[in-house]
Amino acid sequence: MAARGPGRVSVLLPTYNERDNLPLVVWLLARTFGDSGIDFEIIIIDDGSPDGTQEVARQLEKIYGSDKILLRPRAKKLGLGTAYIHGMKFATGNFIVIMDADLSHHPKFIPEFIRKQKEGNFDIVSGTRYKGNGGVYGWDLKRKLISRGANFLTQVLLRPGASDLTGSFRLYRKEVLEKLMEKCVSKGYVFQMEMIVRARQMGFTIGEVPISFVDRVYGESKLGGNEIVSFLKGLLTLFATT
Repeated sequence: MAARGPGRVSVLLPTYNERDNLPLVVWLLARTFGDSGIDFEIIIIDDGSPDGTQEVARQLEKIYGSDKILLRPRAKKLGLGTAYIHGMKFATGNFIVIMDADLSHHPKFIPEFIRKQKEGNFDIVSGTRYKGNGGVYGWDLKRKLISRGANFLTQVLLRPGASDLTGSFRLYRKEVLEKLMEKCVSKGYVFQMEMIVRARQMGFTIGEVPISFVDRVYGESKLGGNEIVSFLKGLLTLFATT
């Protein structure tokens, strides 16, 4: 199929214990891109999931074809930032979408990201839960307070010029993501925030699209007390170094 619009879009999908969610998220992605006439590939970066995620990914490769689904696993959990660096080595698209594989990010927003990018010629388009008709569904009050609090603290300390710093549903120009990856040092929850802060520092432009974030359907959330502590440490480090 001839590339139209943005050319090929590469989706980087880091996974860990997502065997239940992966077939559905891949189906939704394939349907969304198909309906929009956008050429795509989905790069699954699995960090040695013990639940059989890689077997599911291999089946999906057979179903959709190895030009559309690329399983590029790693031996163990090595962090989100390095998962994107690993996945990017295999990406052939001009634009890269990063998103979670747990169905909290609906692929239906990707065509809106692409429209927004074209409209303002943005380097990055970030999904935001905190603007327009964006929102969060399925979280308890504690999770909402942590997320809002983290976002508020970041806005006050870093003034990043974007409304949702800890979200991980974004569209990047490939070369911009590569440059940002060279600069970013954070791991875990802080990583997404550092990407936006560094992007502002480096003069890249950021557009935003309101999204609905839905809490994961299957499996366990990976946000715990350790992530909150490391987030606060990371925030202070960024404050001191940017």
